[in-house]
Amino acid sequence: MQNEIYLAGISGTRPELPMTAAGLEARAREELSAEAYAYIAGSASTERTAAANLDAFARHAIVPRMLRGTTAPDARDLSVEILGTHLAAPVLTAPVGVLSLVHDQGETIVGQVASDLGVGSVLSTAASSTIEDVGAVSGDSWWYQLYWPADDELAQSLVQRAAKAGAKAIVVTVDTPGLGWRPKDLELGHLPFLRAQGIANYLSDPVFRSKLAAPPEDGPEAMQMAVLTWVSQFGNHTLRASDIVKIREWTGLPVLVKGILHEDDARAVVDAGADGVVVSNHGGRQVDGAIAALEALGPVAAAVEGRATVLLDSGIRSGADVLIALALGADAVLYGRPWVYGLGLAGADGVRHALRMLLADLDVTMGLAGLSSVSEIDASVLRSVGR
Repeated sequence: MQNEIYLAGISGTRPELPMTAAGLEARAREELSAEAYAYIAGSASTERTAAANLDAFARHAIVPRMLRGTTAPDARDLSVEILGTHLAAPVLTAPVGVLSLVHDQGETIVGQVASDLGVGSVLSTAASSTIEDVGAVSGDSWWYQLYWPADDELAQSLVQRAAKAGAKAIVVTVDTPGLGWRPKDLELGHLPFLRAQGIANYLSDPVFRSKLAAPPEDGPEAMQMAVLTWVSQFGNHTLRASDIVKIREWTGLPVLVKGILHEDDARAVVDAGADGVVVSNHGGRQVDGAIAALEALGPVAAAVEGRATVLLDSGIRSGADVLIALALGADAVLYGRPWVYGLGLAGADGVRHALRMLLADLDVTMGLAGLSSVSEIDASVLRSVGR
């Protein structure tokens, strides 16, 4: 990507999109609707947790090694296998809901672009396109994220639909039994689900539809009743770690639990049968003043002691961030907001740009740090620098 841009520059061609995650966000703030930008960028309360996610990476410094013959791109191998899913790099798109806020075919575009680039994607339950439509274009490297509803029969149906559609793993998000206090959305009085956005997987589900007096497509009143039924189903305050065994009964796919920040919670879900944990504070969208995800990563990785795959979500913005996360114990990362901004700015080209930018940055950073393979990344490549 780097050489492509420089060669194009000879003829006076410059990239149409910014070359940093921060640049994409700034452009999106200018061009997206106020509601779309608020939903994507917004975080809990004072947004301290979202800021902490980014700041945490500055407390770790990469120590480049020289004269190791790894600076040429063809000398490096970024590929990994995570729970049976082969990835060209240790990156998956994070599950982001309601992508119709920025593009009508948001989820299908993301699934297809990620598949084309060889990285993974995680489809949100709160999608604007159905599991089946996204699965049809997402190749062999997509996972399904489950917001466990109040009804286990509905949860089972969603999981089994995902498995049938080709998902390679189930990611259970446990940090959102209800929505956090999000001032950006509140100031606009905007919650897309109440406008029937982001609930396509519910409206298309036979178990959910069986709870309705009339099909939602029968008219505005029927749709309103469907939305109210969704309200009664979203979130589950009764879940316990032991409930993971239910998914084991519903599918043979690997199961990961997302939203883990404490070592005891990690041990509990792994003891209950989870194959992996995703260290995440939901991008700072749930609890204001929470621990940064990166700060929780090392202790959680140590707690599971190799018994489970560990991923990091929340705060990834650059190739160096990916390298730091891997060095602190992650097997791969989930990458969120920047590609959503790219989607809103330029559709498939914007998603591709955001992902290629991250992958190129990771590749270059590894080479300049003297690393030829992600398997070589461990704590020895870092120094703690404090702040």
